[in-house]
Amino acid sequence: MISHIHLGTNDLPAAKQFYSPLMAELGWRLRFYEPDKGWAGWQPEQADRPLLLVGAPFDGHRASPGNGVMVALLARDRATVDRCHRLAIENGGANEGDPGLRPHYHANFYGAYFRDLEGNKICICCHSEG
Repeated sequence: MISHIHLGTNDLPAAKQFYSPLMAELGWRLRFYEPDKGWAGWQPEQADRPLLLVGAPFDGHRASPGNGVMVALLARDRATVDRCHRLAIENGGANEGDPGLRPHYHANFYGAYFRDLEGNKICICCHSEG
């Protein structure tokens, strides 16, 4: 259903450094890094879509986070959620919610929330038991 998600950044090298360990932990690989074009993209190891893109806004204005916008990335297990959240915070992200169960979503929803270097809200989550 989803082709790609684009998150704006004002500092592409910093965004690449921030997202690279997270994407590797989730089993995604860097598909391209094109500083001259102002963007980078990751894809799942075994598929060509969806893409997660970070880059300068097309309109040439400064990037800023959208109010009410959040991107949720699927993790294979709860330990991966924990590791991704820790990596995000260690690399300059802001904590928006420690890893844990969120039974108000459903009994097995395990997620963690943070903001990237530009303030974009990201969730890493797992829907499976244990």
